[in-house]
Amino acid sequence: MQQNEQNKQVKRLTARQQGWQMAKFLFFSVSAGAIQIASFTLLNEAFKAPYWLAYGVALVLSVLWNFTFNRHFTFRSMENVTKAMALVFAFYVVFTPLSIWWGEALTRGGINEYGVLIGTMVINFVTEYLYQRFVVYRYTIDTNVLAKRAAQRAQET
Repeated sequence: MQQNEQNKQVKRLTARQQGWQMAKFLFFSVSAGAIQIASFTLLNEAFKAPYWLAYGVALVLSVLWNFTFNRHFTFRSMENVTKAMALVFAFYVVFTPLSIWWGEALTRGGINEYGVLIGTMVINFVTEYLYQRFVVYRYTIDTNVLAKRAAQRAQET
């Protein structure tokens, strides 16, 4: 198994491929952000949930959405879903408590909860992209059916 790990290479992308991948990640992150803001707003305004609860539920919903679409369309990976989700879960085991901690501290300090939410979402966007690109999918980018079809079309032209 160790020898197999050593033979694996991180997928090198051209500048154009990298740009397209980042654009897709941004698009799906914005859609996940809309889900996060909508669910946060519902819990915060309609149910008067504390920040940590509204944020936590909204984060879980957006992560599930984002993971599903980025795995299939952005990274086009055949990575085992359980393994990939476990790695994403590991990211959020660290990120979630930290972001809840600073979110609570900042909102209790008088900073608007929506400002804190947006700032936290930006931090999440950058760190999650890097983590998924270089940890979760580092060896399996462009291995699913979509990527194979695109490669086949490119060879035919």
